[in-house]
Amino acid sequence: MKVLLVEDDAMIASGLAYALEQEGYEVTAAGSVSEALAALRQGGVSLVLLDVGLPDGDGYAVCRAAKQERDLPVIFLTAVEDEGNVVKGLDMGADDYITKPFRIRELLSRIRSVMRRCEGRTERDDPAGELRFGAIRIFPREAKVWKDGRDVPLTGMEYRLLLRLARHPGQVFSRNQLLEGIWDVSGDFVNDNTLTVYIKRLREKLEDDPAHPELIRTVRGLGYCLGGK
Repeated sequence: MKVLLVEDDAMIASGLAYALEQEGYEVTAAGSVSEALAALRQGGVSLVLLDVGLPDGDGYAVCRAAKQERDLPVIFLTAVEDEGNVVKGLDMGADDYITKPFRIRELLSRIRSVMRRCEGRTERDDPAGELRFGAIRIFPREAKVWKDGRDVPLTGMEYRLLLRLARHPGQVFSRNQLLEGIWDVSGDFVNDNTLTVYIKRLREKLEDDPAHPELIRTVRGLGYCLGGK
């Protein structure tokens, strides 16, 4: 998952970027409004972590752009405890805020929570309630998967794993991100070896040639993604 980190303090930005990358996130850092807007135009961003005070303006302009472009999830990082600034950000559509200083574990928890809410929002806002990938059709409202017009029986865990990948086509998820996401949603324990088994089973059920998967791809050294090249 690609995170756009907008923070003008180079030391704070470096520390946060390192911590996020250790958790498997891809981080693009921007130290100003202009840099942040340029990064948004390039695309591929899944989440914006946004400081309020920036050298060429404030984070609200970036928030507006993120929301107008693709309704990207936004978390404000602010050292300003003034309630007015917090309310203004939330009124603009920001999904959460966290006041500096904060612990990285708290930030990671907020990120996971926001992404879960946004996944649900995407599903509700989709009038068709359907995701298509070639011959594969996923119906989130009915928790069903079809291939070539026929129902594909999946276990609950297989379905949750597939849906997590399908809601972000082309996005690379680390193994840790997938494990945390499944655990967060179901409350069940899933270890690294079990994840490998679920990926294998999904490929056997959905791929035309499971030995050479084209739907659920392995990105060497990074993790897995659905579709893309």
